[in-house]
Amino acid sequence: MARALVLVLDSVGIGAAPDAARYGDEGADTIGHIADLCARGQAERASRSGPLRLPNLVELGLGEACRLSTGRVPPGLQSDTHPIGRYGCAAEISKGKDTPSGHWELAGVPVLFDWGYFPREIPCFAPKLISALCQQADLPGILGNCHASGTEIIAELGDEHIRSGKPICYTSADSVFQIAAHEDAFGLERLYELCTVARRLVDPLRIGRVIARPFTGSSAEGFVRTGNRRDYSVPPPSPTVLDRATQAGRCVLSIGKIGDIFAHCGTGRVLKANGNAALFDRTLEGIAALPDGGLLFANFIDFDGLYGHRRDPAGYAAALEAFDARIPEIRRMMREDDLLVITADHGCDPTWHGTDHTREQVPVLLFGPSLPGEPIGRRETFADVAAAVDEHLALASASAGTGRDMLHSRAPAL
Repeated sequence: MARALVLVLDSVGIGAAPDAARYGDEGADTIGHIADLCARGQAERASRSGPLRLPNLVELGLGEACRLSTGRVPPGLQSDTHPIGRYGCAAEISKGKDTPSGHWELAGVPVLFDWGYFPREIPCFAPKLISALCQQADLPGILGNCHASGTEIIAELGDEHIRSGKPICYTSADSVFQIAAHEDAFGLERLYELCTVARRLVDPLRIGRVIARPFTGSSAEGFVRTGNRRDYSVPPPSPTVLDRATQAGRCVLSIGKIGDIFAHCGTGRVLKANGNAALFDRTLEGIAALPDGGLLFANFIDFDGLYGHRRDPAGYAAALEAFDARIPEIRRMMREDDLLVITADHGCDPTWHGTDHTREQVPVLLFGPSLPGEPIGRRETFADVAAAVDEHLALASASAGTGRDMLHSRAPAL
């Protein structure tokens, strides 16, 4: 029986979505702008130099997927041979440009309701919310109470946090309530308990996620976020492809933060790791253990967390090249009837203004040893990915997508 492997390259967008102007992101292009800088020699670092080199992703169709999205193939991603994979791009119909919306839509459940957001003002959290949080979690108060970059606010307020015992609470353009605290001075388990309280309090506000952001270090110059992050998400509003696979008795393996993103609904066995390299190792471990009919769903977070939000195009390029170099390891483990899907959940253009996600189209690259390569066109929703997985695994589809054709018939390259 067939297996399906879905790899989400967190924030690897390939050009502004049709509605990007509504989000202030018209012209954003994560892959394209990184490739442009690399071609100009402006994304150099010790581990990489020169044009962006992604030969394995290009072989699967990444350059042509970019052409479908933006009308051009970014420098370094051209190829003289036809892709061996089925390639296209997909736009998002969910509202927002956040992680849960993107992942849920990829899994067949678009977010068609409005998330709650905190205003871009100081303070950004209502006094009633903070009062309840402090009372129920026995806190002396909080720090932050604003929109902020996670690394910058820890550097700014970390020392005061350690002295006062007040956690650092902040938000972003996403529907999120983030809490940063020192693993030793505040306590990791205490931080998790605090996030559980916060999750309950923000439920009526329709906030998508509460995120625990633990860090270590003894001074502003040495503070560093650890791999013990935990996301407290609301569950998807209807069953996803993960739920359908679980209900059908299939083995489901979730790599990285997939379990948290889906509030552990249908996510099966969760294999955690810190960083793309370790996440790739766990993905290989999962593939080796995945039985016939199984579904593996993985998230590779470093592109977004370490390089996109921090506006580091050189680091982003190096991370892309490191991931690309390991794709042959997955291909060697694939069986004849397996399906590999490589895609993304949104953009986070490191050349863009601010530090938030960007509303972009994403690549949809499908590969199987017995699947002929051809274009699958522009897809109108990320949910086409779930529909294709449903079809491949012979699951009873309830996806909002129409992606079954991606496996069986030539879609026009629009």
